[in-house]
Amino acid sequence: MGLDLLVPLLLPLASWPVARWVAPRLSPRLGSWLLTSCALVLAAGSTLTLAVLAAAGLAQLPVIGRLGDFSAVAFHGADAVGLPLAIGSTVVLSGVVAAFLRTAVRYGRWHREVHAELNTHTREAGVVLLPGEEPVAFAVPGGGGRIAVSSGMLAALAPGERCALLAHERAHLRLRHHLFDGAVTIATALNPLLRPLGSAARFALERWADEAAAEHVGDRKLVATAVAKAALAGVRRPPLALAATGGPVPQRVRALLTTPEPGSQRRSLGTIAVAVVLGACAWSATSTLDAATDLHFGIETAQAACVAKAVPGQGTQAQTTSTALGHQDRECAES
Repeated sequence: MGLDLLVPLLLPLASWPVARWVAPRLSPRLGSWLLTSCALVLAAGSTLTLAVLAAAGLAQLPVIGRLGDFSAVAFHGADAVGLPLAIGSTVVLSGVVAAFLRTAVRYGRWHREVHAELNTHTREAGVVLLPGEEPVAFAVPGGGGRIAVSSGMLAALAPGERCALLAHERAHLRLRHHLFDGAVTIATALNPLLRPLGSAARFALERWADEAAAEHVGDRKLVATAVAKAALAGVRRPPLALAATGGPVPQRVRALLTTPEPGSQRRSLGTIAVAVVLGACAWSATSTLDAATDLHFGIETAQAACVAKAVPGQGTQAQTTSTALGHQDRECAES
């Protein structure tokens, strides 16, 4: 194992420049797919690399060698990972696993609680009507998908704006944006360095839903007005739900009010951005695979050394056979 191990650990640091310069040059749909996939690959690469480092160091302990039927001494000679680095990787990996489990439990608890709350309210045409003056609007998966809107939100919007808001929320459910959001949540839980990339991916999801709503109602300005008025109304949403007020609202409104770029120009910029992001992901995946292969080879070498040590007469028998053949060859030459 060499310096290639640093690649999956350091590449997540590039999430900020990717979010800053690459993400704005992607279409919302492409950006959602690409940024979410990239976050997952980088998170998996860094987590697996920590696991390989931890395993490579702990395998040098005699007790681990006895449990795995290989020579810890031979493995130490074939591996370059120091025990302090392995211990540090184990500590970090334990924190990563704990963060992942905490996030999973938190999301599961929230999902149960929000559905239990929505079950107590009236549902009409797939929309749950919430009483109260507080402006609320969000979409949650499960139960066929639900959209929750409060009376205060409906009162703050004109009829056409209500249609645009509901079209945005329905787009979240129809396009299964909760799967993208869940993947980003997992990635950022596994590696907090990926949070800028996660924020960019969530913004792309909101922009994707904006464009889907604009296509549905046939009026980009109407969708922009609905989003802006919902945000100005002070709407609050559950932290894990998808909503029309998610992400930087001024940027979303500006994008809706701006004429889309020509298709050829967007495609050329998107191609370059895709190449950059996919290249980084491929580099991370290759480095992680190489590290895992080196670990496997080192353990196989240590197992072979353990087998050779367990059969001490094997080398002596081979030497005796070689000596006998040598004597036989000399006798044939003399005759």
